[in-house]
Amino acid sequence: MTVTDVVTDRPGGATPFGVRLAAAVGERSPLCVGIDPHAATLAAWGLGRDEAGLTAFGATLVDAAAGRAAIVKPQVAFFEAAGVAGYRALDATLRRARDAGLLVVADVKRGDIGSTGDDYALAWLDRDGPFRADAMTVSPYLGYGSLAGTVDVARRNGAGVFVLAATSNPEARLLQTAVVAEGPRAGRSVAAGIVLDVADDNRTGGDQPLGDVGLVLGATLDLDDFGIDAQAIGSAPVLAPGFGAQGARIEDLRSLYGARAEQVLVSESRGLLVDGPDGVAALVRDRADRIRTALAVAA
Repeated sequence: MTVTDVVTDRPGGATPFGVRLAAAVGERSPLCVGIDPHAATLAAWGLGRDEAGLTAFGATLVDAAAGRAAIVKPQVAFFEAAGVAGYRALDATLRRARDAGLLVVADVKRGDIGSTGDDYALAWLDRDGPFRADAMTVSPYLGYGSLAGTVDVARRNGAGVFVLAATSNPEARLLQTAVVAEGPRAGRSVAAGIVLDVADDNRTGGDQPLGDVGLVLGATLDLDDFGIDAQAIGSAPVLAPGFGAQGARIEDLRSLYGARAEQVLVSESRGLLVDGPDGVAALVRDRADRIRTALAVAA
């Protein structure tokens, strides 16, 4: 099945993000190539932190991912740090990715209430908007219900969101493992409650191979430590940063995520940059091959 084979009754004829993501994974691989133009990397590659340098960096990563990865993930902060010039370079990167047939998740980690949150979503997910990403990362720590407008905007535009649930930064553990005192998630960890909220959201979206609402679960974490049962993930796609330089191994996909391993987007950024710009394509190809091998192992 290709994305264009899918017929949908969504408003405006927008093919749901989860449907498009499942098709892209099936056609290529569940690799997510991070586009992280860190200042030190730009310097090592002989590029400036300006429009030309950022555009060249983005082009290298997009071209390496094309035909091999389902999705690319620009870290917007690294572009934003260069101001208007950075946003012009980001726009060029997004356009190049779309032209290459790649899905794009904008790593912006937005989260706000009411019309403010809705406009963040419109900025990044509106099909006629300024950036037109396929998905964005969001924070639920103003309460999961604060994301309702964002999810609605996403679905109306055939886009998705990835909700931060369990992250690898050590300062997050105290909050994310705290036990909810009241309400429908009482007795569960905050992170486990978010996983259940996402699963519920996806059930309202209809029968799809993958939901439109995904989770961010750090690949270097033991989900049990956060009170998360992998079965509770439901149909949510899992954006899993931490492979490569941060220590998670592709070969451990089954042991990390069990029966949900096929829903994991293996996200890597720094590890793909170690051989310089001329080596990125070979490393992307290697990761895609290793993922296929790892998933071929019986659950």
